[in-house]
Amino acid sequence: MTTSAVRRRYRRVSGAVVVVLAGINVTDHVLHPPWWVRAIEGGALLAWARLDGLTWSQLGLGRDRLRSGLRWGLGAVGVIGAVYVVGVLIPVFRPLFQDARYDVPLGDGLRTVFVTIPFGTVLLEELAFRSVLWGVLSRHLRQWQVLVTTSVLFGFWHVLPSLNVGSSNKGVGEAVGTGGVLVTGGAVLLTTLGGLVFGELRRRSGSVVASALAHWAFNALGVLFGLVAWKIDPSP
Repeated sequence: MTTSAVRRRYRRVSGAVVVVLAGINVTDHVLHPPWWVRAIEGGALLAWARLDGLTWSQLGLGRDRLRSGLRWGLGAVGVIGAVYVVGVLIPVFRPLFQDARYDVPLGDGLRTVFVTIPFGTVLLEELAFRSVLWGVLSRHLRQWQVLVTTSVLFGFWHVLPSLNVGSSNKGVGEAVGTGGVLVTGGAVLLTTLGGLVFGELRRRSGSVVASALAHWAFNALGVLFGLVAWKIDPSP
């Protein structure tokens, strides 16, 4: 197979992955599957990538980069945690943590933090964007192009989940309204920027572990501090 033919094949594979991810996104939004179904979806993507010839290292899962991934990831967890502590203690920012979805009993909140988010959100999204898609794109794009492409697609992945953010989060609703272009556009922009940060952690460390830890911290610590915010001020 010629070099140009190989590159065409890689581009077709990349396009197929994007189409599959779009299908997963729409299906999950409509059916709202339990966390374990989304974990299986991530595992299936990973299995397909391995069958297509990607190595563990290309997928950001090489054991030789685990230590680096942990170092970068735990550092990110510390930074995110510190920002959240400051945010929840300052009254003007506290409503941003008070999402109605997380005004729940402590047990339900902890289940979300340690089960639903890591296995139902982070696992699928990290395997999809910073592992499989990153790996297939890296075969025919430069690293900066891979970073930007995966981040933009990660942003658009959050269009459907953003549709009820303004109504469930009073702080967001007061800032930009309860629906429409501003909420969706803001969600896409924020998650694209998040994708750039997560992707850079993955690139620098060579490990998806780094981006997964940061991703978990951004989502899960937000829930934890949301629980705290509701306790501090039950009626924002």
